[in-house]
Amino acid sequence: MPKIVDPEERRNEIAAATIATIARGGLDHATLANVAAEAGLAVGSVRHYFAGQASMVEFAMRWLVDRIGARVLAIAGPVLAGEVSEMAERRRATVDLLCQLLPLDETRRCEVAAWLALSTAAVYRPDLRPMVDDMHAAVRALTGAIVDRSRAAGLFDGDDEDAAVDADRLAALVDGLAVSAILCPDRYSPEHLRSVVERQLECFGAPGTGRT
Repeated sequence: MPKIVDPEERRNEIAAATIATIARGGLDHATLANVAAEAGLAVGSVRHYFAGQASMVEFAMRWLVDRIGARVLAIAGPVLAGEVSEMAERRRATVDLLCQLLPLDETRRCEVAAWLALSTAAVYRPDLRPMVDDMHAAVRALTGAIVDRSRAAGLFDGDDEDAAVDADRLAALVDGLAVSAILCPDRYSPEHLRSVVERQLECFGAPGTGRT
């Protein structure tokens, strides 16, 4: 009796293989043949679900955004809803939240490497711009929500203009650390990355102390 294959599960398997292939060799390396080999499938099996590289890569990147988003939401939901009341716990959860976007383990290293490859390619491939723009907008919305909630809780000080700058500042921190950790992994251990995020949050300033 032939094995019944769940289409969604198979697409997700191909997406995971696509991300791993891009992370290891760049976007051009993510051919149907290479992804099929990574997934342990015949090329025909990949073609059954995706007409070509473009549709496969687009699906894989949307899948990646959804996977990261699910992790972020699991942490952000209680924090942004005000369900975490103790200040130290909120601070710890905020660090955990931002660290979901950094290469602190092999899974996140693969994600970040693939995302950087896509972002670089988008400079000269307009078809990739919408995905990159969506991800940057999502990160900016996340840092904006962190700043807004933290200000309401008394963790950050300043006016609305400061809040906009702080949101961009957090987003730039994440982007910069991600690039640095992928380029120089020996200099950016998971512990060091987390410490930098913790220190940056401390440097935003506390109520009544002014900007730092």
